[in-house]
Amino acid sequence: MWVVKSLLGADGRRRAFGALALTSALSVAALGIVPLQAHAEVAAADPIDASMRTCLARSDMSSTAGQVQCMDTARIGWKAALDGAWQQLQAKLPPAQRKPWEKSQASWLASRDVEKQLLAAVFATTHGSMYVLAEADMQLQPVRDRALALRSALARTSAGGGDPPRPPRACTADAQCEHAMFDLNRYYRRLQSKMPARSRPTLARAQKAWSVYLNAATPVIDEGSRIDIIGARVATLKRLSETVGND
Repeated sequence: MWVVKSLLGADGRRRAFGALALTSALSVAALGIVPLQAHAEVAAADPIDASMRTCLARSDMSSTAGQVQCMDTARIGWKAALDGAWQQLQAKLPPAQRKPWEKSQASWLASRDVEKQLLAAVFATTHGSMYVLAEADMQLQPVRDRALALRSALARTSAGGGDPPRPPRACTADAQCEHAMFDLNRYYRRLQSKMPARSRPTLARAQKAWSVYLNAATPVIDEGSRIDIIGARVATLKRLSETVGND
């Protein structure tokens, strides 16, 4: 079973749904459409975000194609930032941590490849420009999140925090994790029930790849970061379950 429960509390919900807020607020609101998640706390603007915000506000980029182009440019920028942070982190990691981190990164990349197929399958069932924007948003945000996570790990390692984090407890021994997995499974089942039958194997493959990533990432993160990863997945599945089949 793949699964986050409402008992996360205010701080847990902030972490869980903060991942998807930034580009939703910037891109979808730019066309006057209410963002799907616009309430979350957003970190101080990065130059990539600031450049995207400027692009989205330009009158000559106000069309759907123009807005998507702004987000695609930002995604490419965040991918470059991700690659740069990863290369620097690799050079600074203690030898004992390199293999676990390499496994984490490889599984994240594999998960993203399968996730693209899931997004394509979900948004193929929708109609309207707002869903074109939403798909571009959901392509961008996980890349941004991973870049920021690698930057944070790099900063800790550079500051002398080279020791591995305290291993998280088993999820069943961590109330937040267990509650989070409950909601994850709930939204997975909801999305599965709404997906066309021909696309359900795509959903299963994407969720399996994400689960492999979570398991690979767990040895190199702490419990709070694990909740962040699960929470972001909950937000994604919730959003997709509310999107599939919409006109």
